[in-house]
Amino acid sequence: MIRTSLLPLSLPLALAAALSLTACGSGGGELTADSKALVIGHRGASALRPEHTLASYTKAIEDGADVIEPDLVATKDGFLVARHENEISGTTNVATVTKFANRKTKKVIDGNTLEGWFTEDFTLAEIKELRAKERIPQIRPDNTKYDGQFEVPTLAEIVALAKDMSAKTGRTIHLYPETKHPSYFQSIGLPLEERLLTVLAQDDYSAKRATIFIQSFETANLKTLRSKIGKNHPTYRLIQLMDDDKVQPPDFVLAGSKRTYGDLMTAGGMQEVAAYADGVGPYKLSIIPQDSKGELGSPTALVSNAHAAGLRVHPYTFRPENNFLPASLKSNGSAATRNADGSVAEIQAYLKAGIDGFFTDDPAVGRRAVDTFKRS
Repeated sequence: MIRTSLLPLSLPLALAAALSLTACGSGGGELTADSKALVIGHRGASALRPEHTLASYTKAIEDGADVIEPDLVATKDGFLVARHENEISGTTNVATVTKFANRKTKKVIDGNTLEGWFTEDFTLAEIKELRAKERIPQIRPDNTKYDGQFEVPTLAEIVALAKDMSAKTGRTIHLYPETKHPSYFQSIGLPLEERLLTVLAQDDYSAKRATIFIQSFETANLKTLRSKIGKNHPTYRLIQLMDDDKVQPPDFVLAGSKRTYGDLMTAGGMQEVAAYADGVGPYKLSIIPQDSKGELGSPTALVSNAHAAGLRVHPYTFRPENNFLPASLKSNGSAATRNADGSVAEIQAYLKAGIDGFFTDDPAVGRRAVDTFKRS
């Protein structure tokens, strides 16, 4: 059964009312400039539970995350659900469900040809029949014991969880939704921006109490969002995600531009981003590169360029397993060995470089890194 409160509001009048609501209030969920670096639960506590499940988000909050991050994609009937990608064979059991066998197909998403099952071909009721599974079982074998236990959550359910856990913990849990493949979803008649703002406005918690960081690897939809929420929204913040400096934003490619994320990382590029966004979410190696031996090098100018433009910096992604750590910080064991000490040391190197927050798959490790950090 689909609860009435989850039905999508997409009419223009509904959106106008939504934006009116979000513009009200004192902005009590805003984060002050002198706060400690934000610990952002990347897809929840995805090192410890299958990603983008209510169990993963709950674990992240219990382990000290300030913020939880849902990646958002659309269903056929216009709901926003949390999946890393709209192709869901790697994160759900859809491939084993006989009744959905004929939904397997090929699509081109941001220039990449993918084969599998896609959220936009399923109604929310059908998505709710599926169960989540671990995306990288070879690195996180312990998470496979949770395979088949958890539903795919909607954005509305994640907001409700954050609200409930805020009441239980006595601290405001903020939200960091990502609009995934916005140009693609717009091209198939399922634009994400209006749906996102409408859901956020349905609950007082996400409308004006918690800080909402809205992120995207594209630029055009952030500009659209800015036009909808205005320049001085009390609790909504827009974040420009950045891939490797040689990669192009998907909307740049569609527009025929030759510019890359590297162009946006320059001093001038950051000033350009600051015209429509409040911060940047760069790939961590764009801040501290690794050399040919996998060792951390010297910081680039990215953080200083961003701060000079008035932008906060939230790099991604810090993961606790040996597989993802710099060479000198790996411990004895396999690629899958959880190495909390190594992850803390890596995060603190970035804290020293001046970041304002960070995405981590293991918020308990991130919390420890922030709480024990001493700037020398």
